[in-house]
Amino acid sequence: MKLHTLKPNAGAKHRTKRLGKGESSGLGKTSGKGHKGQKARSGGNVRPGFEGGQMPLHRRLPKRGFNNVAFQKKSVIVNCSQLEAKFEAGATVNEESLRESGLIKGAFDVIKLLGQGDLTKSLTISVDSISVTAREKVEKAGGKIS
Repeated sequence: MKLHTLKPNAGAKHRTKRLGKGESSGLGKTSGKGHKGQKARSGGNVRPGFEGGQMPLHRRLPKRGFNNVAFQKKSVIVNCSQLEAKFEAGATVNEESLRESGLIKGAFDVIKLLGQGDLTKSLTISVDSISVTAREKVEKAGGKIS
């Protein structure tokens, strides 16, 4: 195979529609837009879902069901590897110290510690929830969970 022998698949390429090139082209004069009206104007068209003033389908149908989004708790995740990088041995890890170190920011409900990475420093950890692997790593390193 050589570069000069490459061709697109049959039917993959289409001729561009050349509008306004005379009556005999089939796309002259009004260029396929018909006569006057909103859709003949430049930039003119109806928005998606518009039904000519009739009440649109998305407003005719009843709203049903329950959505739990308003009640969900927003949690922020911290990994063991991040604690290893940011904290010295014997340090206390809580919301305030995590914010100071730049590991967490913004508004949330729960801080969760996960066990990704290694932890060799003994830390005193005070978070809302902790995974089983993270708990094992903290205790193995000689740390405390309060």
